Amino acid sequence: MASHIVGYPRMGPKRELKFALESFWDKKSSAEDLQKVAADLRSSIWKQMSDAGIKYIPSNTFSYYDQVLDATSMLGAVPPRYGWNGGEIGFDTYFSMARGNASVPAMEMTKWFDTNYHFIVPELGPDVNFSYASHKAVDEYKEAKALGVNTVPVLIGPVSYLLLSKPAKGVEKTFSLLSLLPKILPIYKEVISELKAAGASWIQFDEPTLVLDLDSHKLQAFTAAYDDLESTLSGLNVLIETYFADLTAEAYKTLIGLKGVTAYGLDLVRGAQTLDLVKSNFPKGKYLFAGVVDGRNIWANDLAASFSTLKELEAVVGKENLVVSTSCSLLHTAVDLVNETKLDDEIKSWLAFAAQKVVEVNALAKALAGQKDEAFFSANAAAQASRKSSPRVTNEAVQKAAAALKGSDHRRATNVSARLDAQQKKLNLPILPTTTIGSFPQTLELRRVRREFKANKISEDDYIKAIKEEIKKVVDLQEELDIDVLVHGEPERNDMVEYFGEQLSGFAFTVNGWVQSYGSRCVKPPIIYGDVSRPKPMTVFWSSTAQSMTARPMKGMLTGPVTILNWSFVRNDQPRYA
Repeated sequence: MASHIVGYPRMGPKRELKFALESFWDKKSSAEDLQKVAADLRSSIWKQMSDAGIKYIPSNTFSYYDQVLDATSMLGAVPPRYGWNGGEIGFDTYFSMARGNASVPAMEMTKWFDTNYHFIVPELGPDVNFSYASHKAVDEYKEAKALGVNTVPVLIGPVSYLLLSKPAKGVEKTFSLLSLLPKILPIYKEVISELKAAGASWIQFDEPTLVLDLDSHKLQAFTAAYDDLESTLSGLNVLIETYFADLTAEAYKTLIGLKGVTAYGLDLVRGAQTLDLVKSNFPKGKYLFAGVVDGRNIWANDLAASFSTLKELEAVVGKENLVVSTSCSLLHTAVDLVNETKLDDEIKSWLAFAAQKVVEVNALAKALAGQKDEAFFSANAAAQASRKSSPRVTNEAVQKAAAALKGSDHRRATNVSARLDAQQKKLNLPILPTTTIGSFPQTLELRRVRREFKANKISEDDYIKAIKEEIKKVVDLQEELDIDVLVHGEPERNDMVEYFGEQLSGFAFTVNGWVQSYGSRCVKPPIIYGDVSRPKPMTVFWSSTAQSMTARPMKGMLTGPVTILNWSFVRNDQPRYA
């Protein structure tokens, strides 16, 4: 029984790539230094998966900035403002597109589906002269092969690439991006031919837009694209990978009808209904890459439940045609639990970061092949039971309070006009009052004070004194500028979610649980493991301190609950709305 990983985090267990990138951007290190760090990370990732027993190991999922920007580079779709004159795209052009430079702005960045990762949006139009301008996919395949690892090269599929693009400035908004398909497919054919010549036996096309609600014209583009690629793909095993949601019945029908395709990768964590489509109709002789290990969260897989699902699928697709996989790339989860030295053993037993998910995938594959690791499965079952029964997860007071909520509790007792009248009487604001959103820039000195307080290098009194001084500066500045409603500048905060999570029960925090947001920017999402409650006031001290420094109204600042939820690793034992 075979195993597969859709993709893997590229920042490194301790953000090695982040620091190498920023050093290079600051001209403190060379391109060769950056390339060395990147090569070491790729090598360690491939070796890790190979040692774990993964059969289908991805390559070209590493990126210096973003995988969609890598595809833009491969296609030579560089906007004219960057002054690229052809040839292999180097760091100067690549990072100018990603970050801008002294004379031109960066390309637009937007969220990758409903994740907290952001991609660089291609800017396309009828006049783009596509050309094969980055050989990265082939180079990285050869690099892995030289290390003794035969990988599955991964490319953003041609249709998803176009559907995720936008018309360039000056191009009509109604321009059909899919009309560019005949122009980009020749370059895909060049890449495929080079991969075949280099010895690749499998290739993975990520076509995540198949999970969107696409009309028949867009679905037809997938059929047309793979019809065109069929002869070039001959001799290769072709995997079409989808993720993040269910496929509609029409999209599933389109997917399984694509020519030249050997295998289908499906997200069976967020795509539970897709499971029914597979059971009702799966093409004979094709492979199913079953994404049963969650690539977007940090909870240990329920191996017994996944094994049961896989056994059902085995009866449908056949033992030899079932491959155990992740639901999506592991890019969206933290890297390695082994680096978490401050989480207690109970909570750690409930978790699996990317490195642990690789082990889970292989353990499930081995179990299906009749080589079940009983000790590993037993430990997993014990951890699942512990999490369900732990008093740290269920807080009776929270449960009672939530159960007692009525519909009227979600609406204010007074109407808007009454509240506005009361507000005006108390605050006496002008017709158009001025204010700011909240946080002021945090200086290096301020960060040093907070860091030293956290490390117990300065006393609490010294810390409070330093923060009060910073608040006073912010208040004085706003009064000088004649701002009507003031803010205290939030100098006491680190991350806007982590700060509040640290003051709530039901949250856990990591030391190295970093996840890439974009480029070198990483976030460390809190983990919501139990019922959430507020043991003590969270903002009263700092807000009242700030208010005591001025006669003008001072806003209290809170990160909203939806933002906290969306920027955290959330519980998977209940619906998000609960």
